[in-house]
Amino acid sequence: MAVEITSKIVGYRIKQKEQAGSPPALLEEDPLTVRIPSRPEGTLEAVSEKISYVGAEGRKKVYLLVSFMPVEGVVGGKRVVIERPVEFFFPSGQLSSEHQWITATMRSLSLAARGGYVTQAVADLRKVAWDKGLVRCGMNRWNKPMFHDSEVAAIAWSIQQILYRRGFLDQEGNQVPVETLVERFAHRMQHGHAWQPPADDTPDEAANGAVEPIGQDASTAGATNNGPAIVGHCPECRGELIMMDGCPTCYAGCGWSKCG
Repeated sequence: MAVEITSKIVGYRIKQKEQAGSPPALLEEDPLTVRIPSRPEGTLEAVSEKISYVGAEGRKKVYLLVSFMPVEGVVGGKRVVIERPVEFFFPSGQLSSEHQWITATMRSLSLAARGGYVTQAVADLRKVAWDKGLVRCGMNRWNKPMFHDSEVAAIAWSIQQILYRRGFLDQEGNQVPVETLVERFAHRMQHGHAWQPPADDTPDEAANGAVEPIGQDASTAGATNNGPAIVGHCPECRGELIMMDGCPTCYAGCGWSKCG
């Protein structure tokens, strides 16, 4: 086919043939939200932790297991790998009641982890409250005790701490950006161990650690912004007493209560 040239030629360029078999551009795929259909066969790396807390029924110690696995994705046209939690275990028989609900909750968390929204699911569990008073579990950055609205909330906070120390969440329980997760997994591959927070980098839970004294007026009970008011000392262990449900209760360890 002839083409008529009607203007002056000022230059030319030889058209290059497109290279056959060139790889197509990779489609973006966020490794944080990639759905994992089921737990893969074989062995997964896991973190096992003993959790201790004090509630209305005294001190309890339970065990929690969280499994992790590498997950691939595409970010900025490059294939990347991060580490994600994929399953949660809370062995039954550790608490005196509600075994079926504990098992159901752990299964739901595992589904959320494989579906890519475990961060939101754990944060929602921290909002669960009950009518048996506050539950003491963990310490904040000022070495003051943390108080939670229920046993469920205390265990959810403990899960957040596991994920924080693993590098999946930040200090406040928020999701770490995927770029940072890629760097931390690369660090693991290079150094042979998972990323760990700095020694002086402790969770900032001051907002949850500072609570009003229950059943008293803070202005008259001597409360401070660092925690609940101290109303005496425990006759059993000499620990400090706070008001819980209108009764002086020890939160130093033994769980003694004046009301029995």
